[in-house]
Amino acid sequence: MYQFSNIYVLAAFGTIGGGLFGFDISSMSAWIGTKVYLDYFDHPDENLQGGITASMSAGSWFGALAAGWMSDRFGRKKTLMFASLIWIIGSVITLSAQNVGHLIAGRVINGFCVGITSSQTPVYLAELANKNIRGRVVGIQQWAIEWGILIMFFISYGCSFIDGPHAFRLAWGIQAIPALILFGALFFFPESPRWLASKDRWDEALQVLAHLHSGGNIHDPVVQAEFEEIRESQAIANEAKAVSWMGLFGPDMWRRTVVGLFAQIWQQLLGGNVMMYYIVYVFQMAGLTGNINLISSSIQYVIFLVTTVVTLACIDKIGRRPLFVYGGIAMGVLNFCVAGLMANYGHSVDGVEGSSNINWQVTGKPAKAIIACTYLFVAVYGFTWAPSTWIYVSEIFPLKYRAKGVGLATSANWAFNFALAYFVPPAFHNIQWRTYIIFGVFCFCGVVHSYFMFPETCGKTLEEIDAIFEENIPAWKSAKVESKLDTRVHEIEAKTAGVHSEEVEKA
Repeated sequence: MYQFSNIYVLAAFGTIGGGLFGFDISSMSAWIGTKVYLDYFDHPDENLQGGITASMSAGSWFGALAAGWMSDRFGRKKTLMFASLIWIIGSVITLSAQNVGHLIAGRVINGFCVGITSSQTPVYLAELANKNIRGRVVGIQQWAIEWGILIMFFISYGCSFIDGPHAFRLAWGIQAIPALILFGALFFFPESPRWLASKDRWDEALQVLAHLHSGGNIHDPVVQAEFEEIRESQAIANEAKAVSWMGLFGPDMWRRTVVGLFAQIWQQLLGGNVMMYYIVYVFQMAGLTGNINLISSSIQYVIFLVTTVVTLACIDKIGRRPLFVYGGIAMGVLNFCVAGLMANYGHSVDGVEGSSNINWQVTGKPAKAIIACTYLFVAVYGFTWAPSTWIYVSEIFPLKYRAKGVGLATSANWAFNFALAYFVPPAFHNIQWRTYIIFGVFCFCGVVHSYFMFPETCGKTLEEIDAIFEENIPAWKSAKVESKLDTRVHEIEAKTAGVHSEEVEKA
């Protein structure tokens, strides 16, 4: 059967799994402030709405934990195919929702799929991509999430002009289409060469590497050099004990496990996903209502999309650490600015557009300043932590633990996503502007942690990143460690040239 070999084509189709995450975000954020949604589901209060939104994250937590075992057992490709089918089932249940419980059930099932795709798509792409473009390729996952958010938001906006519950049912049904496309495309994907190597299917692993990097030439020096690295890494893995979840916290693994967990945790605690799920609430607090609110909300999704693509173009040159450190500082400042504006210029209200969840509002020029800070925050988040975290976590675990390690780290993302999705509506209702103080403090905690504990991974093979952790190189010195793959390629080229010269002389 024909297989795709262009890594960007593989990434474009593979990251549809990320797009499903984006679809799910907008399928809720675009509706929570509309009359048709509020009337049909009997005006859910801040606690119930938090539960509805967070139900997807709960399913994602379970999906991320299950994904590691599934991916190691059945392969990266088949695991993503299974997830696609789960999404279709969840979408059918969601679009037919008759009450809140029915809606939550569909969102939990959709979330199970997102937990799998969000953890294993980065693993799959990281294992397929060349080291020089790995960050860009894996980062397309985040870009796909943003495309999903934007597309679904405008689908929902268009459907909002339909009368009655058919409006949100149509939008929630359309989100099944990308999963159908992903399922069909995966038939034409190669399996991960590193997963094949872990199953001792070496001939297939070599063929896939050649297919991806040299047009099928298994004797290409780059292919041979990477194949040797995989062999050496797998030989070390075979000498170790059997893989278990507890092994992630063993003497040789705990450091990277903690780094992976907190990279995902900080990404949530910075406040970025609050802007995704509850941007309608944020703008209601800033005095925007009706269609103006929806259109203004869509602008931030466009900003998110544009800033992330800028990162994808340069992340393999500027590295991961600068984005974590400087991005966290900028977002912390912006969170404090929003808190200050709301505290000094806001006032209590009884509700906005029939929603009692919002009881604090700002008007006039300060409201415009809040909107500007919100847009700037989204731009910085899209340029730094949003794409970098998914890339980084997919790089730091060794082959033997990669699927489980990334699955565990992603489950932490979803656990905190769940907590924040549930926490934010009551927080906006009870402590209003102080919510942003909390996120600002978390931003600076993430800055300190990433500076001292997150080694640089840019420009290094996955096997060389293993060596950085094994040798306990301080994170702030890790950028100076250079890749040796190019040297190995040159050695193979010289050896090949020498053999060729000897054959010519004998002839």
